[in-house]
Amino acid sequence: MDVTRDSSLRPDNLPKALPPALPERSVSGSGSLVSATAVKTVKQGGPADSGPATTPLAVVPSPSPAEPVDLRDPLETAAPETVGLLDTKAAGARTATATRRPPRADQALRERRATALPGWIALLAVLIGVAGVLFVLLRTGVLPHWDVLPDLRGSAARESGRVEVDAQSIAAAAAAGLLVVFTLAGLLANAGGETRVLTRWGRYRGTVRRTGLVWVNPLLRRRRVDVRLRHWRSESVRVVDRTGTPIVVRLLIVWRVKDTARALLAIEDHESYLREQVQAVLTRTASTLPCDSNAAPGPALRDGQWFADELTRALAAEVAPAGLEVYSVQPLALDYAPEVAESMRRRRLADLDAGLRTVLVDDAVEAAALAVRRLERATAHELDLAARSALMEQLLVAFVAPAGVAASVPSPASRAGRKEGRPA
Repeated sequence: MDVTRDSSLRPDNLPKALPPALPERSVSGSGSLVSATAVKTVKQGGPADSGPATTPLAVVPSPSPAEPVDLRDPLETAAPETVGLLDTKAAGARTATATRRPPRADQALRERRATALPGWIALLAVLIGVAGVLFVLLRTGVLPHWDVLPDLRGSAARESGRVEVDAQSIAAAAAAGLLVVFTLAGLLANAGGETRVLTRWGRYRGTVRRTGLVWVNPLLRRRRVDVRLRHWRSESVRVVDRTGTPIVVRLLIVWRVKDTARALLAIEDHESYLREQVQAVLTRTASTLPCDSNAAPGPALRDGQWFADELTRALAAEVAPAGLEVYSVQPLALDYAPEVAESMRRRRLADLDAGLRTVLVDDAVEAAALAVRRLERATAHELDLAARSALMEQLLVAFVAPAGVAASVPSPASRAGRKEGRPA
């Protein structure tokens, strides 16, 4: 519940607006003005209404067939000064209802899965390429033949006993070598809690969240983004509360990167953006309530979980367009600034002392009144007003006076003489 919002301004407490009365239409007949109106009662009710109220509404009758109907816009037929007044009121209404909103996220920029193959497929392709290169080298006689291995040389190299390299062998070896290089360039090891954002010439191509050894297109640029759950302890931030008193707050924020595409491409540095938004949200939220509510009853920043919940809600709305997700914002310390800490401590002690004295006096008055009533019930004799007042005063002095201090209470006769102006 938003404690800073006046309950009297809620939509359910606002009076229900009635539709405006329509102007009466005049029908020109035989030189006489005829106006026809009907009264319709509208029932209104509310907390302050003693009963149903009726409001007359003017109902316009349908025009006669002989009367031309004006279908033009009322603003076109209105006077220029009237149109200007309406425009001014509309602009004022738009300004009054306009509020600051978090930045909008780019709907076209969203995280999507990139094309990635398991690492074992890439390793198999590397082995095939290496085997192809070795086969070409053995077939052309570049590698010497071993007697323990089958003879893989071509007929020309076998007959001449020399190396026979032709264009076809060179092309096959180059293709196998390129396959090995291309495959090795696309291999990457993606650890748990990390992702790779793939871009080509600045355009987003997808995000790899698969962990372990994977293969992606080596022509794409790969940038690492940490998506693990992270916490950040802020430094002491100086803000002011609703009364203008400077306070110092330290926060613990638990967050993570939810949309890697927005966190990397929609903003320059998402961590710096988070720190700046924490400062702004804390300043705005702390100014809605006082730090303490000792002097005046009401909600305060130290009361309950409202401060943490409001910080979490506001910060999550601010950083959502940057692809960040905020789980909780909790104040670790909420103190007054050093220059006002001592004076606020004395004020808090004075308020507590005044409240304690009020409670003690109220309890003493109730105890004295109860003692007088029990005395009258026990003696079966009702005391007069003067005796009851004197007994009450003596009991109050006995209850409230510190131990070891003898306090004298004037007698009823001396009080009556002092009221009449005679010496006691």
